[in-house]
Parts: sequence; C-alpha cells; structure tokens
Amino acid sequence: MDNRDIPLRWYGERYPSTDPAGIYQVLADLDEHCAVVVTPEGIGAVSGGSVAAGGTGLPLLAAAAPLPPHRLGSAAFLAAHGVRQPYMAGAMAGGIASADLVIALARAGFLASYGAAGLLPETIGKALARFAAEVPGLPYAVNLIHSPSEDRLEREAVELFLRHGVRCVEASAYMGLTPHVVRYRLAGMRRDAAGQVVAENRLIAKVSRAETAERFMRPAPAALVTTLLEQGLITAEQAALAHHVPLADDITVEADSGGHTDRRPLPALFPPILRLRDTVQREHRYAVPIRVGAAGGLGTPVAVAAAFAMGAAYVVTGSVNQSCVESGASPAAKALLAEAGIADCEMAPAADMFEMGVELQVLKKGTLFPMRAQRLYQLYQAHDGLEALPAAERGKLEQQVFRRPLEDVWQECVRYFERRDPEQLVRAAGSPKRRMALVFRWYLGMSSRWAVTGEADRTMDYQIWTGPAMGSFNDWVTGSYLRTPGNRRVAEVAHHLMRGAAFHTRLAQLRNAGVHIPAPAADYRPVPLEAPVLGSSAGIR
Repeated sequence: MDNRDIPLRWYGERYPSTDPAGIYQVLADLDEHCAVVVTPEGIGAVSGGSVAAGGTGLPLLAAAAPLPPHRLGSAAFLAAHGVRQPYMAGAMAGGIASADLVIALARAGFLASYGAAGLLPETIGKALARFAAEVPGLPYAVNLIHSPSEDRLEREAVELFLRHGVRCVEASAYMGLTPHVVRYRLAGMRRDAAGQVVAENRLIAKVSRAETAERFMRPAPAALVTTLLEQGLITAEQAALAHHVPLADDITVEADSGGHTDRRPLPALFPPILRLRDTVQREHRYAVPIRVGAAGGLGTPVAVAAAFAMGAAYVVTGSVNQSCVESGASPAAKALLAEAGIADCEMAPAADMFEMGVELQVLKKGTLFPMRAQRLYQLYQAHDGLEALPAAERGKLEQQVFRRPLEDVWQECVRYFERRDPEQLVRAAGSPKRRMALVFRWYLGMSSRWAVTGEADRTMDYQIWTGPAMGSFNDWVTGSYLRTPGNRRVAEVAHHLMRGAAFHTRLAQLRNAGVHIPAPAADYRPVPLEAPVLGSSAGIR
C-alpha cells in the first residue's frame, strides 16, 4: 500500500499547519516526530503526539522521526572525544583559533583545536594552563603543524604537549610522517586491566591527499618506531603495541579551505578516502575503526548536511569561526571577513613552506597581500640573493612592501631566530638565497601577525586565511542577527550549523518520499537563542 492511501489520525490537540511559516516550525521541531498530510486547505505538517493508521484522519504523505543534531555523524566520535555533537572547530594558526574560542566550544560540548602553530612555547604553555584551570575534564585539541624547514619547532611542540598531558592533537599540513608526530601517538600507548590496547593520545590527521591519509591510517612505520625506542623517547612496551592501532584515530578530509589547501572539491575527494579507510580496515582489522570526517567549504547548514550525507563521521569548520567574537583575529580582519564573497579568495605563498613553492588560500578583497606575496616568490625564483636584486626592484620592495631597508629586516630575522631556532641562521650563513628566503618570509609572517593585531597602517598587507565557505556563510546569514560580526559567537554558529544540517537532512528525507515542501519553509534561518549555548561535563554524552 502506498503511503498516500494511509489515512492519519493525530492524537492530541494540534491541527496540521498549512502556511509556510507553520510548516517551517514543524520541520524545525527536530526533537519530535513530524508528519506531512493532505488537508482540505492543501499540504500540511504537524509534529508531536502519535500517529496511527486507520480511522477517518487525514491522508499521510510522509513522516519523519525525531532528528536531533547529535544523531548526525558517528556516535563513536562523540564517545571517543567526550563531546555532545559530531562537530569540530579546526585550528587556525597564530592563535586565531584562540584559547577563548576553544574554551567557549568546550563548555558548549563541542571539540575545538587551539591554533598553536607559529606561537612560541611559552605562549602555548599559557593556553594549556588556561584549559586545565577553566575547562578541566572537558574536550579540546591542540594543533601540531608540520614544519619541514623548522624541525625544532615541531619537536618542542610535542615535548610541550606531553609535559602538559594534552590528550588530543590535530595534525595538519603533513606531507610525510615525522618522528615527532609518531612519538606523540605512541607515548600514550598501554594495555588496560583487561589487556586491551589503549592509545591515550588521540590523533586527528587533517589531510587532502589519499597517499597522506593512508600513512595516518596504517600503524606507525617500524623504522620510526625503532628509532624512537633507541633514542629512549618511547618505552619497549609502547614500541611493541604500535602495530595494533592506526597512527590516527580520525582522518579529516580537507577540501577547498582557507590556509593550506589543495582546493579539491569535497564530493570528489571524500569518497575515495572513505573507500581507502574501508580497505585498510579490512587488512588490519582494528578493534576501533578509523573515523573519517569532512572539512573545507562547510559554511552553511546545507553544506554540513551534504557532508554527513556522504558518510562523514564528523564535520570541521574553520573560516566561519575566524569571524567570530572569540577568535584571535583583529576586529579589522573580522570586518573584512564579514564582507567576503565566495569568489574573494586567492592563492599566495605560504611562509612556513615558502622555498618549496607551497601556497595557501587567503582573502584578496581589501588587501594587496596576495599580489605582493606572489611577487616575492617570483623574485626568489629569479635571483640568487638579495644582492642580486635589480636596484629598481629592491627600491620598490623597501618603499612599498617592507617599508624599511632589507638589511634592517635581516637583522630583525637574526634576532628572532637566535631566540626561536638558531639552526636557521647556520643554514643561511653560507647561502645568500637562503638568507633572501628568510627575509621574504619575514613579510609573509608579519602580514598574518598584522591581521591578528589589527595594525592600522598595514591593512593593505593583511594576510587573512580563508576559503569560499566564508562567502557562503555570509550569504546565508544575510538578513539575520549573525550578519553582524559582533553577534557571531562560535558556540551559536556551531549550534545553528548543526541544527540547520539536521533540518535539511529531515527535508531531504521528506523530499525522497515525494513530498514537495514550499520554498519559504525549506530554508533554515538562524535566530537568536533564548539562552546561551552551554554544556557541562555532566551533560556531555
């Protein structure tokens, strides 16, 4: 029998809503059943109560079960990380994913990754102390970024995480495995009282290529395990247990995003890596299968719902959080982000991988940074050192870009690396080209710093990492209270993205049943919450 032939009796006092506003309210009541029926006035929807076939009720077109946001994605992700919803705010370097941002989301039952990349150890240490004091027992992660030209920074970051007992790290920008990321994972290995292998240090690997994903899906390479054991950085027991678990618990598939990105579309990138996970799982038969999440381009509820529909265990947002009150970006940078459209991004050289030609995605509207950074890389490729630059070109750089003599910039680089990584100066001593790279990287590094501090006379040099999701988010919130940057709070943004994703998932279920929902009732709109989004350790599932 077709659903259209089944009459519906609705027990309760509610009569189906037939106007778009009423239908919308029914669909948005995610904690209740909803039914779409045929009424004398046309299509109607009703929620709550109970549905029974037979009798003289209204004909039922389709029904949908309750769908609170925490039912999206993977329940295993919630359990593993102690969060209430399968949602994560990814790290944004230089403290843009600030301690305030991480704390706000932890209290609301979401996972967030502190943007430790590019920060000095003492700054990171202060943030870790805040987490221990202000959100004890609540979930958080810390970013570990691959630094191929600054190995010492990666090593010191891992040592800092281990000293502070950081239990979750988000590894990003890795092209190959390093001893440091493997050490972090293995340092938490043990057997519990029942003899089960436990990996206390959780690792979330953000990747955009299948070959990188596979490295994190498999156990730690035996050669690296042996080296770490010989160096006394892991125990014999930890080395013996290494082959029982994958290097990462979770793999975040990062599509077209801000910062480091290969700009690949999520629908093309996600399915192959999901299939790769299944292949590796069949081979290794892990007791706990690897979870695969989605990131990049997720700036609206529709996009988030699409990620879950593809099979994502969790979703990760980035750019949209940068425009929020709690982010470490300056008010000036947030204002620029709030005006961005989906086409207002461009690729520019990355400071941490400048010599390798690696690029990242940045905002181009309202800043000259992408153009100036590209010019620096062109000069680096064409010349063997600062002394080889044509006089006219050097003059332009000193007047328009650096606004000071290049030799003064070099002296500042010397002072900086003497404190942070003296090995960089040793490598530059006999290499004019390396010296030029460090000077050019000064501008790339300072441009992101100026965007964080809001340096007023450097607005045109702001380096703001963002992707098309920012423009998509801005379009979605037009006409709502979230249009104003001052109203954008990370927990509320997360709440609306997840509830909106559940709303659109329910909408898809009804559409698949043949129901046509009026357009005015089919678009989730964010409205101010009656109460703050808060969570406690007792309320976290």
